[in-house]
Amino acid sequence: MRWEVEQKFRLSAAEGIEARLAELGARFTHSIEQTDRYFNHPARDFAKTDEALRLRQVGATNFITYKGPRIDSTTKTRRELELPLPPGDEMNEQFAALLTALGFRPVGVVRKRRRKALLAWDGHDVEAAVDEVEGLGSFLELELSAEDADLEPAKQNLGSLAEHLGLAESERKSYLELLREQKP
Repeated sequence: MRWEVEQKFRLSAAEGIEARLAELGARFTHSIEQTDRYFNHPARDFAKTDEALRLRQVGATNFITYKGPRIDSTTKTRRELELPLPPGDEMNEQFAALLTALGFRPVGVVRKRRRKALLAWDGHDVEAAVDEVEGLGSFLELELSAEDADLEPAKQNLGSLAEHLGLAESERKSYLELLREQKP
């Protein structure tokens, strides 16, 4: 099975972490705008089952993503299934309408500006993303994909990189969870 292994950290200044990652060989892309619309299942509460269904739009590009429950208490390791959808605003709206017609309920929207970079660290290609999340601030996400046999080494790899960068406390909550906590 393929797993998404991720650690996320709140940042006080995004520029400092980008400079430290660049010193390690990371090359950042231009920033992109992402809009993530989340839906809840009609027969179970994803907030209680620790799952997520996300409709993502990046420019004209669309994706539908299912994220399974996190499997440990230190990282955000979980099964992730992401499928591309046809491009365009109209397709995004039609797919959201399809989900709603099937009984899925919209539960929130996360908007962010993201800058990605790839970094070779201890034999792994780590994807780093610096996010400016509307209503939350700056974050760094470190992510690897791993098969079952490589799961523990992948977690150790991200932990080692985070320690090298001086990042101590990872944030296990999703951006949606953090935004929902802010609402009265």
